[in-house]
Amino acid sequence: MTIRVMLVDDQVLLRTGFGMVLAAQPDMEVVAEAGDGVEALQVLAATAVDVVLMDVRMPKLDGVEATRRICAGPNPPKVLILTTFDLDEYAFSGLKAGASGFMLKDVPPGDLLTAIRAVHSGDAVVAPSTTRRLLDRFAPMLPTTDRTPQHKELQRLTEREREVMTLVAQGLSNGEIAARLVLSEATVKTHVGRILTKLELRDRVQVVVLAYETGIVRAGGGRG
Repeated sequence: MTIRVMLVDDQVLLRTGFGMVLAAQPDMEVVAEAGDGVEALQVLAATAVDVVLMDVRMPKLDGVEATRRICAGPNPPKVLILTTFDLDEYAFSGLKAGASGFMLKDVPPGDLLTAIRAVHSGDAVVAPSTTRRLLDRFAPMLPTTDRTPQHKELQRLTEREREVMTLVAQGLSNGEIAARLVLSEATVKTHVGRILTKLELRDRVQVVVLAYETGIVRAGGGRG
């Protein structure tokens, strides 16, 4: 199956570079490009795309809002945020808007290709350590007007599932959680799957976002 990719970035040279890398892959095809969020939405309305590589800082409509609009539509493509971490204060908001992952623009080509394939298959591509650093830095910057002290859906979780959710939000991998709770990795994976189902979440990234929003954990990785 060929993965249809769209490149959204206001820098033509970056789009060209990424396009050359993707064009060399037998299972990928760049089917569309856009220089800003407005153009991206227009192109997507007429083009079938599986994965969107989305810049954040762009004219007319930034990547965060574009991602939010894309993911709110029917059968949306997966969105992978590509940005410069040290300069971008909107990466967390991009994930909250519905992006399936976050990576740096200087990512090695092999890692980028792996990320695209992972996102296409339905996985999140933010590594646990990156998730932790990202949330520690950006969570305090999020607006607090829509924060709620608790989420009614959390009541569906068992005590063990809440414990697993807390460790996921702190950036631990399944293997690390298994070691911490003295469980098998398969059991942890089952717990994570049940958490996703009960809370109607797409992936681990959304678990982390919800955990921070509801105060289960605080910025800095501690329990709320």
